[in-house]
Amino acid sequence: MEMVLLTAVGVGGATIFGSLIGFLFKKMSHRFSDLILSFAAGVMLSAAVLGLIIPSLEYGGKFGLLITVAGIFAGALCLNLIDKLVPHLHRMVGPDTETHRSTDLNKVLLFVTAIAIHNLPEGIAAGVGFGSGNTAQALMIAGGIALQNIPEGMVIIAPMLAAGVPPRKTFIAAMITGLVEVVGTLIGYFAVSIASAILPFALAFAGGTMLYVVSDEMIPETHAHGGERGATYALLVGFCVMLATDVLLG
Repeated sequence: MEMVLLTAVGVGGATIFGSLIGFLFKKMSHRFSDLILSFAAGVMLSAAVLGLIIPSLEYGGKFGLLITVAGIFAGALCLNLIDKLVPHLHRMVGPDTETHRSTDLNKVLLFVTAIAIHNLPEGIAAGVGFGSGNTAQALMIAGGIALQNIPEGMVIIAPMLAAGVPPRKTFIAAMITGLVEVVGTLIGYFAVSIASAILPFALAFAGGTMLYVVSDEMIPETHAHGGERGATYALLVGFCVMLATDVLLG
């Protein structure tokens, strides 16, 4: 349980750490941030497949394939529904957000709420990983999510400051989005601990949410400013780093 708590804090703390970097480097080039995000996308892709989807197949038994496929699509559809109800970061940060100051509190609250809502399934994915009993794989999944949270924490700072939100309130908002992932991690862990029968589906569901985030949000964002080739290789590096980690940790 102590390991789960530390992991939950680490996953949520990664967003806060990223926001601190965002304060220090408000004018960070898109090319550099895209490379970081692409690397994180590769890490998450590898973690989703190796740490969640393959174990789901293994634990599913006779109906493993059916359960895994159903779980993947359920996870993706869940985030797709959330996307329709509350648009995510790359859909809310546009030229108007970055170049015009706005004191519209409703827009700021929507902005923070969108990030927080999207962070909850990622936290759940980290917690579900511990349900398999494979601590090494669980840490790999959590590490992938934490890496993704750092650049996300970085890019939420400038738009909020541009919207006229004071730095102190901006940091508090970023901290809240990170705490949501802590809650999500604990929910995921306790859910599969209480009902181990749902573990195969829960693993696949978490994998589906991660695949959705990579495909729908991270990759398009990293290809939006040119430099697609560099972003692609950064993704491959991230994938291979996590692949090597999985092999070496056994």
